[in-house]
Amino acid sequence: MATTKEKQPPLAAPHAELNENRIIHKLSLVSIVGNTVLSGFKLLAGVVGHSGAMISDAIHSMSDVLTTLIAWVGVKISKKASDSDHPYGHERLECIASLFLGAVLLITGLGIGKVGLENIVSGQYETLAVPSAIALVAAIVSIVGKEAMYWYTRYYAKLIHSSAFLADAWHHRSDAFSSVGSFIGIAGAMMGFPVLDSVASVVICLFIVKVSYDILKDAVVKLLDTSCGADYEEKMKDFVAAQNGVEGVDLLHSRMFGNKIYVDLEIQVDGDKSLREAHDVAEQVHSGVEQQFPDVKHIMIHVNPAHTAAH
Repeated sequence: MATTKEKQPPLAAPHAELNENRIIHKLSLVSIVGNTVLSGFKLLAGVVGHSGAMISDAIHSMSDVLTTLIAWVGVKISKKASDSDHPYGHERLECIASLFLGAVLLITGLGIGKVGLENIVSGQYETLAVPSAIALVAAIVSIVGKEAMYWYTRYYAKLIHSSAFLADAWHHRSDAFSSVGSFIGIAGAMMGFPVLDSVASVVICLFIVKVSYDILKDAVVKLLDTSCGADYEEKMKDFVAAQNGVEGVDLLHSRMFGNKIYVDLEIQVDGDKSLREAHDVAEQVHSGVEQQFPDVKHIMIHVNPAHTAAH
């Protein structure tokens, strides 16, 4: 006998969904407005202060506006309710958005590293223009602003379990790293060591490539129905086995579906119980798992009679 039931939202779900939508809207607005203002200021400072590094940093910040829009679209689509064409929901679309964001980060990081290496190898440091103080101020403002945006976005991304906005948060930090490189390069150029700009660019490249790898790996794992891990499944098994009426757990498989979890479960129930009684045990387990493990969206429970259960 098998019972399957998709997790139903609690009574307060409309209010929770409204709050989540407000968070998504607020994150997108803060990121877009913040990046636009920062980009304009850095571009102005780069042009007026004769700093090529700051102009590049401004262009990098403008790319954040695009990635935030992509993250917003991905999250909004993933929150759509199930329909006849997508009976399991749209959570994986958020993973696709994360893949795109990770690819953008990777390309950005490699681009920064490539330019830095070319400048180092060329040895023509005397051709670099010496920037003025306004470019240095812009770098400091960018570092502080982008780091603040990283922590702000990261906090709310974890609150709503959004991998796409978490990826966007790391993009903010990559921009902060880029601005650190700009600061070192500008300060070095003003002190007579223009090569420091290129060295810092290569170091920033390594940081950004590592972050992009983590984001891409997380998205791929969630797209491939990867297990939640032995520790997670063991914890769930112990919980299920402790429920009234459960004689044992024959099988438990979990898989990640975007930011949600699907579970296949086989439990042993006294074979002398009636069909209705066995079903009640399964319903009790189902409700208990939903409450104890809130990330579980869908669980299928198969009931085996305890005296004939096959291991």
